[in-house]
Amino acid sequence: MKNLRIYSVTKDLKKIRIHHLVKSLSKELTFTISNLEINFITGRSILDINKRYLKHNYTTDIITFNYSSVTKHIDGEIFISIDEALVNSEKFKVAFSDELARLVIHGILHLLGYDDEKKCDKIIMKRLENKLLSKNNFVLL
Repeated sequence: MKNLRIYSVTKDLKKIRIHHLVKSLSKELTFTISNLEINFITGRSILDINKRYLKHNYTTDIITFNYSSVTKHIDGEIFISIDEALVNSEKFKVAFSDELARLVIHGILHLLGYDDEKKCDKIIMKRLENKLLSKNNFVLL
């Protein structure tokens, strides 16, 4: 997929599968990509980004930066913590690859304007994530 770059601290990640996932999501959710970087990084790195850019002194599983003012035209960056994804997969008893796919989907939904600050919005977003995850059963590792 053009204009999509994937970086990872682990060599185990199958980048082509992420490309397929994003392509499938673009058809399902009808968006185009101007520029998108998906970065799979360490927990320490995501903590540094969270402190530096968001002024939060805690780790998280995903941080998304949206540079577009047009909803269906993606221009942004997604940072996913491999370490936090592993913790989540164990906590929620799901496959690590499914958790990574869920986080990619979650980041794209944020770039499309979905929010999860309010409880009602979080429920809507989680339902859509579940639907998209089951439709796009890709193995990322």
